[in-house]
Amino acid sequence: MRRLMMAAAMIAVAQGAQAADLPDFSDLPVLRGSYQDGIAPRWQGFYVGGQAAYGSSDHNFNNATQDIAAQQLALTTVEQVLGVSTWPVIGGKISHQNSAFGAFAGYNTQWDDVVIGLDASYMHGNFGAAAAGSMARQRTVDDVNYTADARSSASINYTDVLTLRGRAGYAIGSFLPYAFGGVALGLADSIRTSTIRSTGTYVGTGTPTITDYDVTYNTTEAKRGRLMTGYTFGVGAEAMLFGNLFARGEFEYVRFSGPIDTNINTVRGGLGYKF
Repeated sequence: MRRLMMAAAMIAVAQGAQAADLPDFSDLPVLRGSYQDGIAPRWQGFYVGGQAAYGSSDHNFNNATQDIAAQQLALTTVEQVLGVSTWPVIGGKISHQNSAFGAFAGYNTQWDDVVIGLDASYMHGNFGAAAAGSMARQRTVDDVNYTADARSSASINYTDVLTLRGRAGYAIGSFLPYAFGGVALGLADSIRTSTIRSTGTYVGTGTPTITDYDVTYNTTEAKRGRLMTGYTFGVGAEAMLFGNLFARGEFEYVRFSGPIDTNINTVRGGLGYKF
């Protein structure tokens, strides 16, 4: 028994000596990441940064000029007979790709590994499209052959988009994945035009009682810097690089509703600094 105890003690001493001779890989920066003295970074506090993005915008031009056509044709005979304002003169969806750049800022609170904060993200670029179309119809009512020719065009371009988001994430050491959602504000330049030519031919034998069928109606609505409101949601991740400098990557979806409904999808990357 005494021989077994002495052998076990000698083996333990030998193993300790071998372990002492091995290098300490825990000091390698590649393994420590942004840790300092073994302490994970804290995400709580204010931060600011810059970002660049690339994405697409989808624009729905269905009924894009219907409201202005209805206004210009209110109480007219051609509208009562042919319902021109309801015609699908232009329609369909058009997509456009472009790049953008901007900045972000916000504040995080942290409880253990859970991070909750408020974030503001600004992007400047050009996300827009244009469409045009024409239609013509004819109908005979009360001895009058009514004919209407409608031509419409519309365009929209978002130059500035600001999203105000609440976000929640889970810290995994120097890595912070998160999801967010909130409201979106956009500045858009838009132009909508509607031209409707109404003609009529009396085919009766008496005296016509309606004479307002031979008219041309023109309407143009041009707005620059129009404030649009919508909503946003998306996902992202941040990684602490060194000190208080971190990298950010995001996917964001933004929806604006109006005469021309618009969806903007972007992927973006940026660098930030946490105070």
